[in-house]
Amino acid sequence: MEGEKQPAPYEGLFADGHLVLWTLCSVLLPVFITFWCSLQRSRRQLHRRDIFRKSKHGWRDTDLFSHPTYCCVCAQHILQGAFCDCCGLRVDEGCLKKADKRFHCKEIMLKNDSKDLDAMHHHWIRGNVPLCSYCVVCKQQCGSQPKLCDYRCIWCQKTVHDECMKNSLKNEQCDFGEFKNLIIPPSYLTAINQMRKDKKTDYAVLASKLGKQWTPLIILANSRSGTNMGEGLLGEFRILLSPVQVFDVTKTPPVKALQLCTLLPCYSARVLVCGGDGTVGWVLDAVDEMKIKGQEKYIPQVAVLPLGTGNDLSNTLGWGTGYAGEIPVAQVLRNVMEADGVKLDRWKVQVTNKGYYNLRKLKEFTMNNYFSVGPDALMALNFHAHREKAPSLFSSRILNKAVYLFYGTKDCLVQECKDLNKKVELELDGERVELPNLEGIIVLNIGYWGGGCRLWEGMGDETYPLARHDDGLLEVVGVYGSFHCAQIQVKLANPFRIGQAHTVRLILKCSMMPMQVDGEPWAQGPCTVTITHKTHALMLYFSGEQTDDDISSTSDPEDTKETE
Repeated sequence: MEGEKQPAPYEGLFADGHLVLWTLCSVLLPVFITFWCSLQRSRRQLHRRDIFRKSKHGWRDTDLFSHPTYCCVCAQHILQGAFCDCCGLRVDEGCLKKADKRFHCKEIMLKNDSKDLDAMHHHWIRGNVPLCSYCVVCKQQCGSQPKLCDYRCIWCQKTVHDECMKNSLKNEQCDFGEFKNLIIPPSYLTAINQMRKDKKTDYAVLASKLGKQWTPLIILANSRSGTNMGEGLLGEFRILLSPVQVFDVTKTPPVKALQLCTLLPCYSARVLVCGGDGTVGWVLDAVDEMKIKGQEKYIPQVAVLPLGTGNDLSNTLGWGTGYAGEIPVAQVLRNVMEADGVKLDRWKVQVTNKGYYNLRKLKEFTMNNYFSVGPDALMALNFHAHREKAPSLFSSRILNKAVYLFYGTKDCLVQECKDLNKKVELELDGERVELPNLEGIIVLNIGYWGGGCRLWEGMGDETYPLARHDDGLLEVVGVYGSFHCAQIQVKLANPFRIGQAHTVRLILKCSMMPMQVDGEPWAQGPCTVTITHKTHALMLYFSGEQTDDDISSTSDPEDTKETE
């Protein structure tokens, strides 16, 4: 044993060094690879953003295309890449720069100064045609082959097979297709630009060449409304119309966007508001500012695509309780073309706080739907307080209604608004009204309330005239609490009908009470609330889903030709 050779100390240290080295490599190598991949991804993103910023295309990134897609440059099948939400081009990330140079997007104005409105030719792009589209030549289905094939005009949306494409089609004039009466042609804006240089403003001469049925449509979408569908809708509308007609109101305020109406013939423009009732009110306020500027003859008629939570105004006007993509955007445009004009009363709500004469503060609102004080305003106040803290959690219409239900159930137990009749005085057209033991008062301008409930008509054998939104009258009702509100919404009870009036005055004598105007709530101390008629708004009513109750609540379309 004594003769055995002992390992040298440096050999053990050498082995330990190897172990430490391999351990460091196994730890640091994945970190280095991850860091390198992240750096390369960041560089690609910066490069892509730089192309997006300089490009005339409306490029958007996507991680996964919803249907088989082929790159317009290399013709290879792609799962992710970029697409233009104006002309519909789809490209792989590596071909993005080539596509940006090779293909032109939709033009807002023509490059030349031609005044001929009939000089617009088809703008064909190859591949990725819509499903179930048919060739204009042979009438057979297009895009059926698993490759980049067939052509689509980005203006009229016509499609044609590769083998059917002829020189005559390439040089054929584009008629802008099904929605030609809604599209603002690039040649029109080119001619307008030339007329303004010549200091001429007779735009009706240009419009006469486009036909009497030309009613250009302006899209005002709120990308943050309701279920956050606005961003996708903006792209779909840009593909079917002209990009100059489509605005995101979170980036371009309605006041600025509506100035496009001043370049159009008088009384011809229409506006489609994609958003909730709050967005509609924002747009109508911008329309009122046009009246103040003396632009009454350019005021548009307003349609609604409901993206909010309640959507009572859109429901009253026949546009439904909410849009979740159940019908194509093209059908929405058809509905707008078929809609009839009606008037909508708009009311001024003045809230004067109590105090010495020189310390009184006046708040003023514009009401389109309803004003309320009591449990429904309390639910709205709690909902808005939590949505402001975590807006990302309130992107679902169903979840939003569930939160309302939670706060309504809570108020059934707490009853924060009880004995309202002892705290307020109510006057209708100057006459004081004695109130029973109520918890809430609701002043209605439209037929629907609370996400689809016809509050004034109620249910049962009692006969009450249908509420109208253009008669200059307000309907005033009372509720006995949150549980009573729930019973009304499921048609198990009727509200307490107080009366109709042209002017409503409410005096809050003491304590703080929740109030709301068109879903915008606040906590209010002692004050006087006065509601008087302000003006009319020109709206569009869609009768495609009209019910028997709605028939008598609509206006005569001939009345819409009049303005304030």
